[in-house]
Amino acid sequence: MRYPSTVDLPFNHEAVKEHFVPLAPGSRAPEGDGHWLILQGNSLIVSKTGEKLELPCGAAPGFLPETCKPLCIGLWQGLPLWMTAISRSIEIPDFFAAEAFNAAGDRLDDATLTLGGMAMQILHWQRKSRFCSGCGGALTPMTGSWGMLCSACGYEHFPSIHPCSIVLVKRDDRFLLARKSEWLPGRYGLVAGFLDMGESLEECAAREVLEETGIVVKNVQYVGSQCWPFPSQLMAGFVAEYESGEIMVDSNELEDARWFSREDPPEGLPPARSIARWIIERYMLDGE
Repeated sequence: MRYPSTVDLPFNHEAVKEHFVPLAPGSRAPEGDGHWLILQGNSLIVSKTGEKLELPCGAAPGFLPETCKPLCIGLWQGLPLWMTAISRSIEIPDFFAAEAFNAAGDRLDDATLTLGGMAMQILHWQRKSRFCSGCGGALTPMTGSWGMLCSACGYEHFPSIHPCSIVLVKRDDRFLLARKSEWLPGRYGLVAGFLDMGESLEECAAREVLEETGIVVKNVQYVGSQCWPFPSQLMAGFVAEYESGEIMVDSNELEDARWFSREDPPEGLPPARSIARWIIERYMLDGE
């Protein structure tokens, strides 16, 4: 397999640990040119040389507006790593490209995907942590962490990571896949959903399958996890066995659900960068 373990998947720190040194929030940024993580909507701006896409490196790209205030989040390959976001209305020169994180292909390497995902998660937290949810007071950064302190009531806020269960259901030599209407034509993936209060991750996996497809499962087993920064999730992966029921699709959540076999998989599978694809390949297509 392309990824021996879920820890090796993009968006997990393992993909960048050899060359990324994080800088504690609030620390003095190193001087000099460096690498640039520039987000535009759901895309990462990269420089392109032929078919090669990589992070811009050097001085700040000229298309960044004067009002832009980049943040250094660490060192990448020994140079400062700067991140910022720009408006969708800004035109990008021809020697740059805006590569969507959810692009059908895998044109960005794992390290670039991971660093871009990290920037997206940080910027999402900064946008959503301006005011205290308890009293409405202004929040100020806490030195040394991504936490925010309320200037009025003193309550400490920390980044919210939303846990999701994602599950492959096995029925003899078949496996259950579902599709949402907004996905690319022919693509199917695993049933997934957010954790409810008072619920374990295993219970969440079983509930989501029942609610969305009408299938009852048993023997829910954890197999691995992946950071999924869209905008700030943790995907906990499971494999379960079919127990009973016939497929009854919840049309509010899904367009279709059906059983597939190794010999006749769907036309489209989740991208290789996702834990969904890893689970499908490991536990069905490769026969574990």
